[in-house]
Amino acid sequence: MEVFYIKQELPINRQIRAKEIQLIGDNGEKEGILSLEEALEKAEGKDLDLVLVAPQAQPPVCKIMNYGKYKFEQAKKEKEAKKKQKTLELKEIRVTPNIEEHDFGFKSKNARKFLEEGNKVKITVRFRGREVQNSKAGTAVLNKFIEELEDIGVVEKIPKLEGRNMFTILAKKSAKE
Repeated sequence: MEVFYIKQELPINRQIRAKEIQLIGDNGEKEGILSLEEALEKAEGKDLDLVLVAPQAQPPVCKIMNYGKYKFEQAKKEKEAKKKQKTLELKEIRVTPNIEEHDFGFKSKNARKFLEEGNKVKITVRFRGREVQNSKAGTAVLNKFIEELEDIGVVEKIPKLEGRNMFTILAKKSAKE
């Protein structure tokens, strides 16, 4: 069982320290400025809680509501918002500067699939031994990937050499482009 917590606990009933408050009834209508005791009596009479909703206001604003139900609703909204959130992943494809045509086709097909799923793709060319001295070959491979995927992807980071690796990052084109 999952437990969700509201980020901010609101003061209720006897936790409220103000002498006078502005009261909002359980139906959402303003009931005017009352003393704390009068407001607590009204809330207890309806078998509900008095909740401080705007402590900065002059006088502070309190609302009569079922606090347990309110907390549950907030947690439910938070859970729904979390569910709709899409986490973006960075998928990496590693190649060598002298990649064969078939391998290139296979890797570019995978990169296309990752971009269609909405993920970013990092294409890394790994240089071994003396290959690093001919970094133009690595740039050519990365540019070939960029051309192959230009209909669906856009370059987020241009090809860059770091140590023995050269990489570029592609992201899915947005709908408005």
